Amino acid sequence: MSPGEKLDPLPDTFILQPPVFHPVVPYVTTIFGGLRAGKMVVLQGAVPLNARRFQVDFQCGCSLHPRPDIAIHFNPRFHTTKPHVICNTLRGGRWQAEARWPHLALQKGASFLILFLFGNEEMKVSVNGQHFLHYRYQLPLSRVDTLGIYGDILVTAVGFLNISPFAEGGSEYPVGHEVPCSRALPQGLWPGQVIIVRALVLPEPKDFTLSLLDEAAHVPVTLRASFADRTLAWVSRWGRKKLILAPFLFYPQRFFEVLLLCQEGELKLALSGQGVGATSLGQQALERLRELRISGSVQLYCVHY
Repeated sequence: MSPGEKLDPLPDTFILQPPVFHPVVPYVTTIFGGLRAGKMVVLQGAVPLNARRFQVDFQCGCSLHPRPDIAIHFNPRFHTTKPHVICNTLRGGRWQAEARWPHLALQKGASFLILFLFGNEEMKVSVNGQHFLHYRYQLPLSRVDTLGIYGDILVTAVGFLNISPFAEGGSEYPVGHEVPCSRALPQGLWPGQVIIVRALVLPEPKDFTLSLLDEAAHVPVTLRASFADRTLAWVSRWGRKKLILAPFLFYPQRFFEVLLLCQEGELKLALSGQGVGATSLGQQALERLRELRISGSVQLYCVHY
């Protein structure tokens, strides 16, 4: 992006709330746009060796007095003889009937990846890739606008996904897929079309590339992230590199999202919710594209277009 260049804002429905890294607990934040079916919250961190309990609350507001309603209270407890998880709802200052799950999938001193997936009638939770529980809503999901994290927990990252990464009608948790990966673009790209890629960076990454191929198998443009020199660039079919002057938002063992929005002959790029630039190809070149290829040091969780 050249100095002084202004980009039109991306549509709100496509923007991913920027992830938060190493927040100090207790941590309270607004959920952009609130919660709705299909949204997912990702929590990465570790349980301290001396942990007694922690909680993740999906709240209806953030006031201290009066205390806000809590639509979903997720509360692992380690200090009892049989560690377990409690889920509950706080409505009008009163806790409702609690639900309890034994055989806690979290361990003291161990790291974790928790996915909170919000459906039409219930929330599903997976821990380290395995389904753990589901909890039926007792308050409307649309009232939730705040995330609160409290207690004995070390949080390395909190991520927010705005568009469901699952196939329509699907109900399973995402599973990481190895790369390289190829997807057909039978109709090319047209104004308003969006490509979304969500992935997890591997522990010792080298690079990440997203290439678009045309009918003749030429590669008019490639988006390349290099971890060696921490640069992000557009690469033309002739190998010419145009650096993207934006913060390098790829980190080992963390999720990221790449969003490409096609608009009148150009591709606008957003990384993890932040618009970072655009590249012009011409509308005819975009319409001739036939394949999307992804490679590099990542595990894929979603390719949506």
